[in-house]
This record gives sequence, structure tokens and C-alpha cells, in this order.
Amino acid sequence: MSDVKYNRVLLKLSGEALAGEKSFGISPDIIDRIALEIKAVYDLGVEIAIVLGGGNIFRGIAGTAQGMDRSTSDYMGMLATVINSLALQTCLEKLNVYTRVMSAIEMHQVCEPYIRRRAVRHLEKKRVIIFAAGTGNPYFTTDTAASLRAMEVGADIIMKATRVDGVYDSDPMLNPKAKMFKELSYLDVLQRDLKVMDSTSISMCRDNNLPIVVFNLNSPGIFKRAIFGEQVGTLVGRDK
Repeated sequence: MSDVKYNRVLLKLSGEALAGEKSFGISPDIIDRIALEIKAVYDLGVEIAIVLGGGNIFRGIAGTAQGMDRSTSDYMGMLATVINSLALQTCLEKLNVYTRVMSAIEMHQVCEPYIRRRAVRHLEKKRVIIFAAGTGNPYFTTDTAASLRAMEVGADIIMKATRVDGVYDSDPMLNPKAKMFKELSYLDVLQRDLKVMDSTSISMCRDNNLPIVVFNLNSPGIFKRAIFGEQVGTLVGRDK
């Protein structure tokens, strides 16, 4: 544990990451592999909190585009994150990783309500926490939930796992000449409108000097390497 750079981290996972090559749902192979990556870091004694998106099941903005009420659509997206969180909890507990799902929307039959002091205590007892249902409020993304929860529990860093190697100046899926950044300031991200996390979450991190590292979770062992402070992906940090 003394060799790791970060002792308490928040891992942000998109819902789409759980779908793998499919456009919808949860891929058993993908979620099992993600659970193994998390266990490798858990075994180091690192305290891990996780925020999952729900875009593989339902995305609030997409529902709004189809004529649904925005608040209702966002609440549906929050429920999708609960489904993903329970699925990941099951996979982690099969690996003997003690895990708690805490939801911003109370549903006592399936998970605990989010209480900050209880969440911190779970981390101190070396339980992985999965924060579900975003912030519990419409109009806020799971990126914002990740920034908020990271600051509430005193995380050292947000680690955002994506399907690309870091932050690029344009979409690397569409532009093969896209340039990847090794380091960025919060202000760079906001001024260039880079799609790291939404502007609200970036501003929160900037105000509280909470660093973010963006990396490709499809690279085996990369989460563990990041914990030791190895240069992976893109680091977003203090304004210069």
C-alpha cells in the first residue's frame, strides 16, 4: 500500500463500456473483465468508489429528444445506473470483493441509501462502494455525480475509464490524425470544449483542485498502473 500513489480513488465508468461491442445491455465478458481489473487494485488495499453511467440501458437526453419530459427521462436514466451497479456488485462479490451499492434514490429492498458518513465508513472498512442513481436530481449527469461523490468522500483523484486512450483534440474514432494530450489544465478543457467530462463536473474539480486521469480500460492492467502513478492516458489538473 505504501508504494501506491493514490490511496482512495473514484472510478468513473460509462454505461456504454459495459455493453462491449453491443449497442445495448450488459456484456457478461466485459463486466467480468472490469471486475477483475477492480479486484487487482482492491487487493493492493486501495479504497475504491465507483460511479456508473446508464447509457447502455437508457440515456435521459435521448429520451428527451424523442419528446419525453426531461425530468422523467433523467429519472429513468438514474434507474438504469442502479441496474448496472447491481450487476457489477454481483461480479465483484463473486471475486470476494466486499461491495456496497448506495443509491441517491432510496430503494431499500435492493441497495442502501446514500449517506456520506456511512459511505466513508465503508471505504475505511475496505469495501468497494458503487454510487448509483447519479446525484438523485434531473439535469445532472453521472459525470457531475462522480465529481460530487469524489469530493464528498475525500478521493485523491477521479479515474475516468473510457474506450479510447485519453483525451484527444478531435474524435479519434472519426479522425485518425487526432492528437492525444498527455496533460491538460481544467481551463484548457473548458476553453477548448474537450469532451472529458461535462463542464459542471470539470468546474467542480477545478474549484476543489481534484485531478482527473482519463484512460482506456480495455488495456489490461492499466487501472493498477495508474494507481502507482504511472503516466497513462491524459491527466487533467491544476491550471498553469
